Amino acid sequence: MKRIILASSSPRRIELLKQFGIKFEVLPSNIDEVISNDLPPEENVTILAKKKGEEVLNRLGEDAKDSLIISADTIVFVEGDILGKPSDEKQAFYMLKKISGKSHIVYTGVCVIDTSKNHILSDFEKSYVYIKNMTDEEILRYIQTGEPFDKAGAYAIQGFGSLIVEKIEGCFYNVVGLPLYKLNTMLQKLGYDLMKGEL
Repeated sequence: MKRIILASSSPRRIELLKQFGIKFEVLPSNIDEVISNDLPPEENVTILAKKKGEEVLNRLGEDAKDSLIISADTIVFVEGDILGKPSDEKQAFYMLKKISGKSHIVYTGVCVIDTSKNHILSDFEKSYVYIKNMTDEEILRYIQTGEPFDKAGAYAIQGFGSLIVEKIEGCFYNVVGLPLYKLNTMLQKLGYDLMKGEL
């Protein structure tokens, strides 16, 4: 029986993977999510997703035998700036003010490590998100919900965040944090398929 590992503690990613009825373990990566301003956003997320998967692989050592490790990293890119997760309310306000009334791009890097075949696949997905023009009062009210924290760009497309997102172009699940279509195409390259409910 193959061991399926999600290298993320994100409740959104856990819920998305759960819907396919597969059994998996949650083993979050311990790497620092350092973003390089010298690299394009798609490279940042792809590299970080791969580093997360490899860190879990190395930590498990021999226990990683016959495992499938899935890892991901999401960022928001707006006007040449990469937005990660806000560290406090002040940073959350800055990020929400920056994306208010305009579109931005959400990038998610995905990595799949198949230890039984000694294969590592990594790729990324991008979606365009349009945010309503928010007043300072609306931004502060949204921050008070507590939702902006631990989210790239300081918002979630589900929950209260759905009230500030006007529309998106591209994969919805990418904005949630795990582009399922992209993930499945990567799994199919390795001989697996989420449609079958088994990996």
